[in-house]
Amino acid sequence: MERPAGLCGLWALLLCACSGGGAVPTETQPPVTNLSVSVENLCTIIWTWNPPEGASPNCSLWYFSHFGDKQDKKIAPETHRSKEVPLNERICLQVGSQCSTNESEKPSILVEKCISPPEGDPESAVTELQCVWHNLSYMKCSWLPGKNTSPDTNYTLYYWHSSLGNILQCKNFYREGQHIGCSFDLTKVKDSSFEQHSVQIMVKDNAGKIRPSFNIVPLTSRVKPDPPRIKNLFFQNGGLYVQWKNPQNFISRCLSYEVEVNKSQTETQVFSVEDTRCQNLEFERNEEDTICFMVPGVLPDTFNTVRIRVKTNKLCYEDDKLWSNWSQAMSIGEKPNPTFYITMLLIIPVVVAGAIIVLLLYLKRLKIIIFPPIPDPGKIFKEMFGDQNDDTLQWKKYDIYEKQTKEETDSVVLIENLKKASQ
Repeated sequence: MERPAGLCGLWALLLCACSGGGAVPTETQPPVTNLSVSVENLCTIIWTWNPPEGASPNCSLWYFSHFGDKQDKKIAPETHRSKEVPLNERICLQVGSQCSTNESEKPSILVEKCISPPEGDPESAVTELQCVWHNLSYMKCSWLPGKNTSPDTNYTLYYWHSSLGNILQCKNFYREGQHIGCSFDLTKVKDSSFEQHSVQIMVKDNAGKIRPSFNIVPLTSRVKPDPPRIKNLFFQNGGLYVQWKNPQNFISRCLSYEVEVNKSQTETQVFSVEDTRCQNLEFERNEEDTICFMVPGVLPDTFNTVRIRVKTNKLCYEDDKLWSNWSQAMSIGEKPNPTFYITMLLIIPVVVAGAIIVLLLYLKRLKIIIFPPIPDPGKIFKEMFGDQNDDTLQWKKYDIYEKQTKEETDSVVLIENLKKASQ
């Protein structure tokens, strides 16, 4: 028996509806109205809107929203949305309405509202604006002046976080090289939700000639602890034990450690410490806050200098890159006598110089033995002819002397004869 074609089509439609394979498309809702944007505190941006006009009475309204490039999608029944974001760039929010929380459902026409950064030359804004939370006690922010700024610009830093009622101005300015900075108190609050918030920062000038710069510092990042304090060094059970105390405001499970050991001023080793428990030691039973590490391979008769530094780990914080400064060094063992090293420094150069001189003399004598000097024929002939010439010159001198003597004798004889003739 054949069923009418219309009845078959209706039956098929009911089956599809029951199985969920082809629901009847819902009606697209009208867009939201009166979308507006405002800024609270320093970097809290709030969008608000009104429900769409002419929405279906059978529709339970939900609002679909996302930021530029479809980031941070959200479907919620509230008619507002907020976000902490630095106002250094333009940011936009798009909002639409729909009747369910299904992301596949097509929302209404999206309405967009944007907020732009403050007016001013972007090249005048400060650069490299960074903040570090030191030991959960105070925060230091530093920056470099913008390109198009005067050297005598007077900067002002404002900050805000959830524990403050109002925006505060930083007073403690300082300079470190080319960087300008300011520090302010920021103490950890007992409320555990404090770590889930951020500090909002704005830097501008008093005259309003530069463009303000913004930054948001999560309180779970950029944390730098103070250095720990070494309490004791001692040898026990064949090892060197280092005992120290954590910096204030931190617990051991939130920190990672490095122990530097300088052995006899010649060799330096650095140990990464994860387990800070030392077993079967008396001081552990007496001091609950003791942190301990056993350094392997250290002999009791050597001189050792120890330093420690710490950083936050990812069990409690997002950032684990900022190491504390090194702690004050502590030494153990017999310190070597400096007189010995000074004496060796004086003796060794003298010994080396003497050895070099002896070696040079030996090499010179050895050269003469192996390579004796060859006589120069020119010298021999020169000496021969030089002696002959000297003899000839000597004979010439003798002849002249003899001739002069003879002439003088003849003159005397002639004078005597003349005297006799006159008589």
